[in-house]
Amino acid sequence: MNQEKYLKNRVAMVTGGASGMGKAIALAFAQAGANVVIGSLLASNNSSKPEELVYLPGAEELETTKKEIEELGVRAIATNLDVCSMESVQAFYDVTIKTFGKIDILANAAGISAEQTICGHSDRLWQKVIDVNLNGVYRTIKLCLPGMIEQRWGRIINIASTAASVGSPSNGAYCAAKAGVVGLTRCVALEGAAYGVSCNAISPGWVETKFGKSWMTHIAETVEEQNPEQYIQQTKQTNPQKRMIQPQEIGALAAFLCREEAFGITMQELTVSAGSLW
Repeated sequence: MNQEKYLKNRVAMVTGGASGMGKAIALAFAQAGANVVIGSLLASNNSSKPEELVYLPGAEELETTKKEIEELGVRAIATNLDVCSMESVQAFYDVTIKTFGKIDILANAAGISAEQTICGHSDRLWQKVIDVNLNGVYRTIKLCLPGMIEQRWGRIINIASTAASVGSPSNGAYCAAKAGVVGLTRCVALEGAAYGVSCNAISPGWVETKFGKSWMTHIAETVEEQNPEQYIQQTKQTNPQKRMIQPQEIGALAAFLCREEAFGITMQELTVSAGSLW
C-alpha cells in the first residue's frame, strides 16, 4: 500500500467537521486516502443562547469543506449534525453506513464552552456543556464501536482539552466534561483492545481557530477587561513556544493515530499545548 495513502478504502466520521480542528482532522484523513463524512451543527439550526460559547458554521462553509475534502481525491458527505440529539446522530451514522457500508474511524471534535463560576451557575448551561462535550461523544461511540469490533479494526479519537486536567474558576462545566471524555476514552480503549480497536483522546491547549479566538475574545472582554488582540498576543507570549497550536497539528496527530504502526497507542490522553499547562 502507498504509505502516503495508508487510509485508502477506510471510512471516517468526523463530528464538528466543517470547521476548526474537526475540519483539519477531516482533511488529514482525506489526505491519507480515507473517504470522509463530516457533520456540524449549522448556524441556520442555531438554538444556542448568548452565554454559550460555540462556533456554528453556515451551510456554505460546510459545503466548502466537503469540496476541499473531495479535491484530495476521496469521496465525502457533509450534513447537519446535532450531537445532543440521538436521532440526529443516528441519521449521521445511517447515511455513512448506507453510502460506504462501514465505519473504520470516528473522530469527535464537536464542542462548546461557557464562562461561569459554579456559584450561580445556570443548570441549563451546565447540562448543555456536558451534553455536547461528553454525551455527544458517548452517542457516536455507542453506534460505531460495535461495527468496529465486528470487523476487528477501528480507530476512535476524541478531542478533549488541557482543561481535562487543569482547572479554571469559570470553566467548571467544560473542565468536568473534558475530564469525562478522557475517562470514557480509557474505558472504550479497554473494551475494544482485543478486537483491533484503539481509542485515544487528544488534549489541545489554545488552538488558533475561529472558535478558539472568539472564546479568547470573550474572556478578554468579560473576564480580563483587556483588548482582545492584546490578550491573544499576551497569551502567545506566555506559552513556552510563544505561539498558539495550529489546527493542522491536531489533524496530523489524529491521522497518525490511525496508522497500523500506531495501534499500540491506545487509552492515552495526548497533550498538544506547545508546553503550556492550559
